[in-house]
Amino acid sequence: MSNSEHNQEFQMVEQMEEMGERKAGNGKAPESHPSGGMGSPSLTSESTPFPNSYANQYAMRKFFVTRPGAFDQAIEDLKIHVVKNSGETAQSFWLLTEIDHWNNEKERVVVITDTTLLVCKYDFIMLSCVQVQRIPLSYIDRICLGQFTFPERSLDKREGEGLRIYWDNLKEPSVLSRWNPWATDIPYATFTEHPVKNSTERFSAICQMSEFTTQLVRAIQTAQSKNPAPGKTSGVVVLNQPLLINTYTGFMSFIGNRNKLGYSLARGSVGF
Repeated sequence: MSNSEHNQEFQMVEQMEEMGERKAGNGKAPESHPSGGMGSPSLTSESTPFPNSYANQYAMRKFFVTRPGAFDQAIEDLKIHVVKNSGETAQSFWLLTEIDHWNNEKERVVVITDTTLLVCKYDFIMLSCVQVQRIPLSYIDRICLGQFTFPERSLDKREGEGLRIYWDNLKEPSVLSRWNPWATDIPYATFTEHPVKNSTERFSAICQMSEFTTQLVRAIQTAQSKNPAPGKTSGVVVLNQPLLINTYTGFMSFIGNRNKLGYSLARGSVGF
């Protein structure tokens, strides 16, 4: 080994020993400088609701409603539907999850118009409106907010809270309707927040249950004052009480809700 190579190796050993002595002397790492380097401090990111973590964002992108322009297209299509079929004006559009009397989740676009509440099944894959349920605002007499509850021996339960809209207090679902998962004569509709609520700031606004309730109550009061329903007292009652879903086994909803079958969702590819 040459003298120059020996001196370089000796200098490197001295520098390593000197750094070790500094660390051992006070138990702290060498102070960092603004110029950066090995000792430069790491930045701590503040917790903000938007956007979510990468994993959550990836999961949210599976919902076709989050694709650019999908919800805007739904708004345009439903505006045309409202004007064409009733000549009304749409006041607001909401993205919610409907929960039927068998505890099945269904993705819905809910529209508040001048006189009607529209509950729309919209296909965000084909960008087309499949089904519309019309509920006259003047017939809505009760809105309940609260936690979901189930019979004591029910095997099919869910957490969280929701909103239930009643439009005929005098009508009770028949036994046949309660046991029919496809019944359409149930005189109430139950909603909860859509899974994409916290994906972006926009979806947080259109999925917000509290603001939807506020605007719905205001629209009902306006509609009832202008065109009260015959045989019904004007006014809507808003109650805070548990929302009973009267299911016991719930095998159908267990399979459907776990696999998000009620949503326009990317299911992945199948190949060989």
